[in-house]
Amino acid sequence: MTAKNPLEARHFSSAREALAQALELQDHPSYRLAFADTEFLMQDELRSARLQLEYLKPQLILEQHQVKATVVVFGSARFLSPEQASLQLAQAQQQAAQAPDEPALQQRLQQAKRQVRNSRYYVEAQRFAELVTQHSQQCPKTALMIISGGGPGVMEAANRGAYQVGGKSIGLNIVLPHEQRPNPYITPEFCFQFHYFAIRKMHFLQRARALVAFPGGFGTLDELFETLTLLQTGKASKVPVVLFDEQFWRKLINFDLLVEEGLISPQDLELIRFVDSAEAAWQVICDSYQLPAE
Repeated sequence: MTAKNPLEARHFSSAREALAQALELQDHPSYRLAFADTEFLMQDELRSARLQLEYLKPQLILEQHQVKATVVVFGSARFLSPEQASLQLAQAQQQAAQAPDEPALQQRLQQAKRQVRNSRYYVEAQRFAELVTQHSQQCPKTALMIISGGGPGVMEAANRGAYQVGGKSIGLNIVLPHEQRPNPYITPEFCFQFHYFAIRKMHFLQRARALVAFPGGFGTLDELFETLTLLQTGKASKVPVVLFDEQFWRKLINFDLLVEEGLISPQDLELIRFVDSAEAAWQVICDSYQLPAE
């Protein structure tokens, strides 16, 4: 018996069958537009395209809104607002009083007391953002927009400060293994989400006119030292790097030891300014760019 020609085998007995086959083909993944095919875009071979898209989306939006200069605020996501910290402390005190011999509850009480102490960082970050935003509202030609990592803690405080005085601010959120939601104070059109840390970091620094780092953990240290490295090596234009709470930072990092051991130059320490108040942080930026402090 002679094999059938493949073209002859695709003969349909009715127009209805042909239509059904055409509709089935339209549902096949191969028929999807490339830019609308998530499975296609998520392939390893398309990583370069995803990197480009992730860079371009915020870039085009910020250009459309003529955002040209920002102040980056870093710090721990774990700090609470005074209201949250006080509530947490009251709950911990009540639980500890009911079971004074329970070590876990006593530890929770100590943690709650620490959160109340550290809530001052939230207050200062919020106040700093207010100062920056108020200047921008009064002096549009030298406007600076607050930009944060978009999450809770110091990031929330920074966006909140801008929001409280009627200003706009940016939040660069990142996809993490545990859930991370944007804080509610980010300006909606400037609330972005990233998969790649590298692209997010580019957007942090691309328009930055200053970086203010409050106490924080690995993420804060990562951003701080990457910025300092770019400034030290001349890969980025010089901008003020302000570290909030000199006692904390000097206890955490022995900058003088790096100089003593010849690991950095004495001039490298000039990249850093220490402050202990929101007003002092804003003054450093004003002095750097000859802006009016009030």
